[in-house]
Formats: sequence, structure tokens, C-alpha cells
Amino acid sequence: MRLRLARRHAAGAAASLAEAEPVEPHGRNELQARGPDPFRPDRRLRWRDHFVLTEHLLQLDSIHPEHDGLRIAQLSDVHVGQATSDVRIRRAVAAVNEAAPDLVFLTGDYVTHSPKPLPRVRQLLQGLNGPVFVVMGNHDHWVDAPYLRMSFEALGYTVLQNEHRVVHVKGAPLTVLGIDDGLTGMADVEATFRGAPESGTRLVLAHTPPTAEQLPAHAGLVQFSGHTHGGQFIVRGLTEALFRRAGQPYIRGHYRVNGNHLYVNQGLGFGFGGPYLRRGSTPEVAFFTLRNTQAAHVGAT
Repeated sequence: MRLRLARRHAAGAAASLAEAEPVEPHGRNELQARGPDPFRPDRRLRWRDHFVLTEHLLQLDSIHPEHDGLRIAQLSDVHVGQATSDVRIRRAVAAVNEAAPDLVFLTGDYVTHSPKPLPRVRQLLQGLNGPVFVVMGNHDHWVDAPYLRMSFEALGYTVLQNEHRVVHVKGAPLTVLGIDDGLTGMADVEATFRGAPESGTRLVLAHTPPTAEQLPAHAGLVQFSGHTHGGQFIVRGLTEALFRRAGQPYIRGHYRVNGNHLYVNQGLGFGFGGPYLRRGSTPEVAFFTLRNTQAAHVGAT
């Protein structure tokens, strides 16, 4: 089965991440199945099953030359349960596997308030190919973070709670730093970085975007976050003001924070046919291509 999904390109994707780069709301994603569809045999997709794929180019000076062209997929805020269509989640997993990224990042909030969907998290998010790294969100801690950690580890995924891992990807070491949730007071940036390499390709996972303010400044880091659902219900000017008052100035897309890069994913769950209204912020699966700035300059000569 091959899926045809509308693929959106982030504004300014051919350039390095800009200061608080604005991102326009995505339009409706026309998603159709071609051939037999085990997820929905009648091949009709409801609006609640839709999401967009976004592409982003990250030009960095600090990454290892061997990681020029490295591909990353990010899923965030899945919220398994009545807030998110099971079909949407399984299609998102299929879309990630079809793209065959080098790394897959899951950045928190796999459930909402009830423990009932906990077993389904493992069922719906299983089968992601390649190294998968996971951090927890505030809802995960409110429900049952130890259960979720056990479930992800049973799938062979690496869960990081104020921890880091050095892995070899494309023949060179790469450091993944996973910071626990900031909203619930579980984040410990110092513990996460303790003993970690101080140079090379270093990628940070943290559910809450403001964690980026606690990272070592001008350290060549990229933080991948979620939490905000891209604003969830966008009323131009009002949504941004409310989020700032709540201590969440980073709503969606690209930002520069203290000389490092931050990307805030719009999240896959919450809305479009569920009990929560969503407007002007489309569910997202994000893909990133890392480019070594020096390697790009050499290739251009």
C-alpha cells in the first residue's frame, strides 16, 4: 500500500533556521489510499484521519561531516484515545517508515488523562523502523510514565529521562540528549548533559519548548519539542498572547534561542473529529535533513 499525502515545505527551508520564523497555518491535507487498505477497507478517509508531512532543512556548523544529509522524523503529542484517530496514528507510522529516516524522535504526550489507552500506545506506535528515541511529556507523568517507559523499551525504543546516548549513525558518533518534562518539574538539564560529548552532532529532545532556554548557549544544539499543538485553536494575535502569558512563547515552527535551534512540532493528536476543537494548526509529522554548512560550501565550489 502506498499513501499519497500532501507534503508541505516549511517557509525558508533552504536557509538556516531564522529567528522566530513565522509559519502559516496548513490547509486541508488530501489523503487517499491506493490499492487495498488494511486500515480502512472502504478506502474512505474521514477528516479526523488527516495530517500533513512537513520538510525542514537544518543547516548547522557543528555537526560531524559524515552527518551531512542525515534524515530525522519527529512525532509528538499523539494522545492515544478519543482525542486522536487510530487510523491517523497508524498512517503516520506508515509514512515515517516509507520515508526511511536515519533517526526517529518521539517527543511526549502519548496519552491524555485516562489510563485506559495505555496498552494501545504500544500497539499503535509499534513497528517504527530505525533507531527510535523517546522522551516523556506532562500528560505521560500525570497518567503513568513508568508504564509507558516499559512499553517503549519492550519495542526496542530508547527512552531518555534526563539521560543521553551516543550512537553511531552513518559511520560517525551522534549524541541524543533526552530531557524529561519541564511542566511537571521533571527536567534536569545538568544531569542530561553530564558526561556527554561537548562537540559534534548533538540533538536534544524535550517535550516543553521553553527547556531550550536552559541549554548551554551558542553550543550548536538543536532541540526538538512539542507540547503546544501549534497553538491548537488559532486566533491571530490572541493565541500568541495567551501562550506568552502561560510561559510558552514558542508555539510552532523554527526559533533561535540563546544561539541554539528549536523546532516546535504541531503534534499529531487532539482535534479534527475528537472532543477538542482544533483550528489553524494541522496535525503534523515532521521530517528534517541535516546539512553541514562547511560541507555545503565545499560542494558549491
